[in-house]
Amino acid sequence: MEHGELPAADLIDGKGMSGAAVSRHLKVLREAGLVQQRIKGPQRIYSIQPEGLRAIADWTISKRQFWESSLDRLGDILERENSWPT
Repeated sequence: MEHGELPAADLIDGKGMSGAAVSRHLKVLREAGLVQQRIKGPQRIYSIQPEGLRAIADWTISKRQFWESSLDRLGDILERENSWPT
């Protein structure tokens, strides 16, 4: 996101993943509407789709109360289990 558009090769360099693996991930992200691809000569140029990320953020925020209360209950259970004599 910080760099705007990037060629696929720049996304691969130094990431410890093969080009094929990055390509598969980018395909999934494209299909999910999270990245956009444009073709410039032999290059595939990728950019973030802010609308897709915004949808994820909105969904996550809408589920925040559920997860916080669930994690609080889990914390209570773990505390009780740790305080039981062995």
